[in-house]
Amino acid sequence: MFKLPENLDNKYKFVTLASKRAEQLQTGALPRVAVRDRKWTVIAQEEVATGLVEQWNPETEAAAFTGEEEE
Repeated sequence: MFKLPENLDNKYKFVTLASKRAEQLQTGALPRVAVRDRKWTVIAQEEVATGLVEQWNPETEAAAFTGEEEE
């Protein structure tokens, strides 16, 4: 288990961010850490825990998807 990074408020954000990153890895993105494990979820969790993945904001993505702009 990885330690929750200081820049994340709660475990939910950690899991959500790692999930999105694991999806990227499964579709061909290159790992940002030395691969010691074959599981994409473990690699993604390590990347998030070490701060190599930017925070994801679902509201921003939803606005971009619908064509709305944030104010």
